[in-house]
Amino acid sequence: MSIRTDLVRTDLVRTDPVRTDHPRTDRDPYFDNAKFLAVVLVVIGHAWEPLRGADVGGRLLEAAQTFIYVFHLPAFIVMCGYFSRGFPTARARTRKLVATIVVPYVLFSVAYPLWAGFLSGSHVGWDPLEPYYLTWFLPALLLWRLSTPLWQQIRHPVVIAVLISMLAGFVTLPSTLNAAQVLSFLPFFVLGLTLRPHHFAVLHRRAVRIAGAVVLVLGGLAAYLLALSVDPEWVHWRRSFGQLGVGAPAGVGFRVVAMAAAVILTVAFLAVVPARRTWFTRLGAATMYAYLLHGFVTLFLGYQGWYFGLSGWQVVLVTVGCVILAVVLSGDMTRRVFRWAVEPSLDWLFRAAPHGMRGMDGRARSPE
Repeated sequence: MSIRTDLVRTDLVRTDPVRTDHPRTDRDPYFDNAKFLAVVLVVIGHAWEPLRGADVGGRLLEAAQTFIYVFHLPAFIVMCGYFSRGFPTARARTRKLVATIVVPYVLFSVAYPLWAGFLSGSHVGWDPLEPYYLTWFLPALLLWRLSTPLWQQIRHPVVIAVLISMLAGFVTLPSTLNAAQVLSFLPFFVLGLTLRPHHFAVLHRRAVRIAGAVVLVLGGLAAYLLALSVDPEWVHWRRSFGQLGVGAPAGVGFRVVAMAAAVILTVAFLAVVPARRTWFTRLGAATMYAYLLHGFVTLFLGYQGWYFGLSGWQVVLVTVGCVILAVVLSGDMTRRVFRWAVEPSLDWLFRAAPHGMRGMDGRARSPE
C-alpha cells in the first residue's frame, strides 16, 4: 500500500478499536493489523503476569513481560484516541457508549468476580465502582471519550494531559474506577486525538519501518539489562510514587522515562505493523471480544498450582497458546456466541431513529 493511498484511506474508514462489526471492504487493514497484534500482546502479558516472582523463566521472562507492558496498552490507547476524534459530532453517541462500553462493563464486571469466586472457592465481592481484573479499561475508555470535547478545545492538550499524569503519581488515589490508571494513561489517549492520517503514513516508509524494528530489539535488550534493577510496576501505571518507595523528584524522573519509553516503543511497534492485508487483518475487527473474554482463561491459569512450576519450553507453549486463543476469540464463531455481551443490540431500549438516520453498520441512529 502506498503512502498516498494511506493518506486517503485512514481518514475515511472507520476502524474503531471498540467496534467489532464484521470487516468491510473499506476498512484500512493497517489499523486492524495493529489492533490485533496489540491485543495478542495483552493476552500474553496477562498469561505471564502470574509467573512474576514464581521463578519461572527467570530474568528473561521478567524482562519480556516488562518489555511488552511498556507499550502494548499505550499503543492500543493511542488508537482508541485516534478513532475518538469524531466522537463529539458523531450520531448516536449515547447509544454507542451504552452498547459498547456501559453494558459490557456491567456484564463482565459481574462475571469476573463470580468466576474468581468459583476458582478460589470463596466469595469475591462485587462493586460497580471497583473494576475487577481487566474490566478497568471499559470505564477508563468511557471517561476518556466523554472528555474528548474538552481536549479538542484547549491549547496544548498533550502537555496538559502529561502534567495530569505526573500529578497522579504524587498522591495515592482511591481505587474507584482505577483512577490512577485512568489518569496515568490519559496522555496516550490525548496523543491519539491529536494525530492525523499523515502521521501514520510516515510510519509506512521503509526506513522508518527498519528503524522501528531496530528500536524494538534495542528496547528488548534494555529491558533484559534492567530486569533485576527496576521495579516493573513503573510500566503498570497503577501505583503512586510513595507506594513505589521513592520521593517526588525521583518519581517524576522515573515516570518521565517510562512515558518516553512507552511513546518510543509505541511508535516503533506501529512502524513494524504491516500496512497490507494479512491473514489476521479481519481479526482486528473483533479485538474487544479477545480482550474481554481471554481473561477467563488467564485468570483460570493464575489459580492453578501447576502453572507456577512451568519450565522454559512450557512457557513458550503457553505463549503460542495465547496467540491461538486471541485468534479463536476474534473469530466469527466467538462473535456469534458472545455478541449479546460484547456488543449487544439495544434497539429495545432506545427510541427508533427518524427515517434515514442510520449509521455505517446499517442500524438505526438517533439524531444526536
